[in-house]
Amino acid sequence: MLEWAVPPERDMMLLYGKNSVLERLKVNPASIKKICLQDNFSSGSIEKLIKENKIPQERLSARKLARIKPAKDLQGIVARIDNFTYIPFDDLLKEARLSLIFLDRVNDPHNLGVIIRTAACFGGNAVIIPKYKACEVNETVLHVASGGENYIPVSLVSNLSNALIKAKKRGYWIAGAVVSNEAQDISKVSLPFPLALLLGSEGEGIRRGLEKRLDISLSIPMKGAGLSFNVGMACAIFCYEISRQRHT
Repeated sequence: MLEWAVPPERDMMLLYGKNSVLERLKVNPASIKKICLQDNFSSGSIEKLIKENKIPQERLSARKLARIKPAKDLQGIVARIDNFTYIPFDDLLKEARLSLIFLDRVNDPHNLGVIIRTAACFGGNAVIIPKYKACEVNETVLHVASGGENYIPVSLVSNLSNALIKAKKRGYWIAGAVVSNEAQDISKVSLPFPLALLLGSEGEGIRRGLEKRLDISLSIPMKGAGLSFNVGMACAIFCYEISRQRHT
C-alpha cells in the first residue's frame, strides 16, 4: 500500500538520502516513523538498523518513491520523521563550552545545510538562526546537512540582536565576518573564548544594527581573484580556525 501519495502530516517531515537516514538511524531512530526503500535498494548497515529498531518499511518502485518525495538525490530511500526540534536559546547559553554560530539572513537552504554539516564536523558548535527573513530547517536543509543536525544543537530566535546581547551578558565575545580594512585576519588574531561568530548574507553581509554588537571584526585573507566565498565556505574556514585555537 502506498500511504505517502499525499504529503505527510504537518508534524512530520521527509528525510531522504543514504547518509541522512543512516545518521538518523544511529542517533535518533525513535524519530523515524516509517522508511520506504526502492525495490533494488541495498545497504547492509541501513537495513540492519531498520530491523534492529523495528521501524516499519516498504519496498517501492523508483517511480512510486519519486511520487513520495520529488527530488534528484533520493538514493533509493525516504523516511518519514518527526518535525525538526529546535533547542531553546537559553539552554544553549548554559553550555559555555559551545561556540555559537549566528546567521543573519541566510536564505539558501543549501548554505544552511552546509553550515550545519560543517559545524557538526568540527564539533563544539551550535547554530542560531532568526525566525524571520531567513531559511529555517526544512527537508532540503536536512538532506544537505547529511546527518549533521543530529550532532549539534540548532536554535531559532525571534530577534537576533537580543540573542547577541544575551550571549554577551553570559560572557561570550562576539566576532563577525566583515569586509573592511579594519577587520583582523582570522589566521593571525588570537581569539577569545567563549566565542560567538556572526555570519551575514552573501549579498549584503551583516546588518549595520547587528554589526555594532561586534567585539571583533574578522576577515579571510584572499590574494587571488577579486571574488568572495559563499557563506557556507566562509563558515568552514572560520570554524577550522576557531576549532584549532579552542583546542590549543
